Amino acid sequence: MVDARPLFDDDAVPDARIVPHARAIIEALGEDPSREGLRRTPQRVANTLRFLLSGYELDVEHVVNGAVYAEAYEEMVVVKDIEVYSLCEHHLLPFYGRAHVAYLPNGKIIGLSKIPRVVDVYARRLQVQERLTTQVADAVQHVLQPHGVAVVIEAVHLCMMMRGVQKQNSAAVTSALTGVYRTDEKCRAEFLSLIDRPSLLAR
Repeated sequence: MVDARPLFDDDAVPDARIVPHARAIIEALGEDPSREGLRRTPQRVANTLRFLLSGYELDVEHVVNGAVYAEAYEEMVVVKDIEVYSLCEHHLLPFYGRAHVAYLPNGKIIGLSKIPRVVDVYARRLQVQERLTTQVADAVQHVLQPHGVAVVIEAVHLCMMMRGVQKQNSAAVTSALTGVYRTDEKCRAEFLSLIDRPSLLAR
């Protein structure tokens, strides 16, 4: 279920592979990578990519780390306004926004901090928002086997804002629903009403 393949397919030091390519791109764009302001940029690019794409080196079981507990709680659990930062796989430009994740327990709950960590496992990869949304829902469903999972992600995409259509006020909203959230209209409506309320931090 979990895709935990490494970002690199050999034993070479990753930065040693990225740095010369970053330097070559700077040169191809007509700049001088040896000038003071750019001298360390190839290494910075390597460091940045290693962090932004660190999800390839993670898996859900590792980040959950056993924080699943037997509990007779039967009402909806929602973690909303989770910050999401990812890289569009088509242009390597960021998209960012908020994720809202809910589940209806079936005898088990998960440590609340683990849900944002699950989001990061998949956000820190080359992504499209649609796939990211589904992967988060499938992961929570796999770990908890709840009655259902609901995920909504709202994000803005720099590949739309900085290039292409150059629309500054467009946002994409994607959803993934499993179990009762797909089949029970009342359950789905409750989830949507909960994520529509203002965040506590915004009050």
